[in-house]
Amino acid sequence: MKAAVLERRGIDGVTWRDFPDPVPAPGESVLKVAASSVNRVDLYMRDNGNGITHVLPQVMGVEAAGEIVEAAPGTGLKPGMKAVLFSEAYCGRCRYCQAGDQPLCENVKIMGEHRHGGFADYIAMPSTCFFPLPEDADLLAAGTLMTGHLTAWRMLFGKRALQPGESVLIVGIGGGVAVACLQLAKIMGARVFVTSSSDEKIARAKALGADGGVNYRHDRVSAAVQEMSGGGVDMVIDSVGEASWGESLRSLRRGGRLVTCGATTGSNPPADLQRVFIRQLEIYGSTGGSVSEFRQMLDVFNRGLVKPVIDSSFAMAEVGSALARLASGAQFGKVSLVA
Repeated sequence: MKAAVLERRGIDGVTWRDFPDPVPAPGESVLKVAASSVNRVDLYMRDNGNGITHVLPQVMGVEAAGEIVEAAPGTGLKPGMKAVLFSEAYCGRCRYCQAGDQPLCENVKIMGEHRHGGFADYIAMPSTCFFPLPEDADLLAAGTLMTGHLTAWRMLFGKRALQPGESVLIVGIGGGVAVACLQLAKIMGARVFVTSSSDEKIARAKALGADGGVNYRHDRVSAAVQEMSGGGVDMVIDSVGEASWGESLRSLRRGGRLVTCGATTGSNPPADLQRVFIRQLEIYGSTGGSVSEFRQMLDVFNRGLVKPVIDSSFAMAEVGSALARLASGAQFGKVSLVA
């Protein structure tokens, strides 16, 4: 088959080349990939990869949707079914898996990180990671769901769920998770405010339903958010990290909560503990989502209640250009790869 293979670190370390077809282990099935998308973790794997156990060469890609071509017996899967992959091959045995919290699995093997990924003609994964889709499902859209919309779902509706009528600030609108958070928060009936350095991105967010926006190059975020929200928001979604952390905390109302799923500008912001305990703020970390959360999110997708925003699409062989688009930070929504 053809695959995007990470041979070594750096921009020139990814090649589109022949690679052995996947050989499914017992209990695994095989997907013919129709679509995927690039994510920040792909850039991290290409350029660094520290802290993630893996062996090069490795097929990249943490997402995939397509058609089942080999189905393990007794799984209910059938060749020809459309499906999307849950990208975490979880063990099912540890205390977290048994509690239904697969993102915390002690033995997880994530495609494109610990094992071969979805930027390829075919991929084998445990059959429990295959989620069938309706025959008329949009595979291009489905190929963006695992990282963007599932991550957003858990952040918004996980530990202390966003409620109708509450308010949320999304820091750095434009990335796949941020745009997904905007879409899902509006479905819930929340008021949504966004930040960006781009007036164009703020305008696009408002067109999707955002109630207000702040260009952080021109205005102080916390002051603007306090005014727009009437005293601070109930929740802040922040994947930026050091550069935005202080303003994110100051944008919360008393008793509000901040949820983080990334640290693109640095992972060691000032803690501001006095503000945290005096205003009784809550801070949560979040990544990925559980199997049950994936099912919930897919139900919303399958019923047509949410459609991922696609910034641009590239052929799989153009993975280098897709990664460059993501690295530029100019995108609004997901950068997709199509077989």
